[in-house]
Amino acid sequence: MMKTAIIILISLIVSSCIRLDDFFYNANYNPITSYQLDDYTGPTEFTLDTSYKIDKSKINLFQLSSDMNGDIKNIYALYVGDMSRIATDTVILYCHGNKDHLDFYYPRIQLLANTGGKNRYGVMSLDYRGFGLSEGKPSEEALYADVNAALLWLKSKGLTGDRLIMYGFSMGTAPATELTGNPEILQPAGLVLEAPFASAEVFVQDAAGLSIPGTYIVNLQINNAFEIQKVHVPLLWIHGKIDDFISMKSHGEVVYANHPGTKFACRVTGANHSDCPVLLGYSKYLTIMEDFITGTLTQSSIPE
Repeated sequence: MMKTAIIILISLIVSSCIRLDDFFYNANYNPITSYQLDDYTGPTEFTLDTSYKIDKSKINLFQLSSDMNGDIKNIYALYVGDMSRIATDTVILYCHGNKDHLDFYYPRIQLLANTGGKNRYGVMSLDYRGFGLSEGKPSEEALYADVNAALLWLKSKGLTGDRLIMYGFSMGTAPATELTGNPEILQPAGLVLEAPFASAEVFVQDAAGLSIPGTYIVNLQINNAFEIQKVHVPLLWIHGKIDDFISMKSHGEVVYANHPGTKFACRVTGANHSDCPVLLGYSKYLTIMEDFITGTLTQSSIPE
């Protein structure tokens, strides 16, 4: 379904000579007027039972100032955990995908906050410019600036790179990979990529089977397959075997193969683009995350 829609969209774009860049940022798919988190009743990718619920005292929603070469915008961020312990805790920075907002991704953030037990690790996420209630317009440069704003905030609270795990899902794999391979604020200790795409150009070519250059349709320079070569911290790659939006074969496998260091592959049988945690089983997913963070993960412990 998703790939068919993209093929139709690309065909329209080619015939009308407009560009695809803005369609990568599907920020207003389900617009909101306020953040609801636990009380959100709109669509989400999956739901969690009450055993994963986080105490409201550990849910902190606030605004950050993001500076993109002098273009300063207020963006919304979420920290799940005890903010007074950031100077000693390990923190997972979760970079979400290309649609919706923090409410939509809250079940994922909530699940990660149960890694190793409830609130053992802090979890931070953010709405990029133009997403949710964050100001501004999305762009590739803005993605990096906004995630850097989150990193700068974490650093100001005492976080050091050896206690930072960068996690990118789908479009969020771009800032996660870029800022791990080319760190500006903190050098993460580990990188998790779920459903990464190889590059914007491969995404276009793979979606439509076009023989024209992808640059005819997009200006995006995002290239995870190249940037991952600069990442020398451990990598955990998670990808659904039947992902029909970002193909595991033409995208995920390429990114994984290009990583030069210690790495672990989690290819999830039966999983599409957004349901890897569900198909793995929440317990197994959290065990894999915990073992990766603590440095005890082995390839043999990951189901094929």
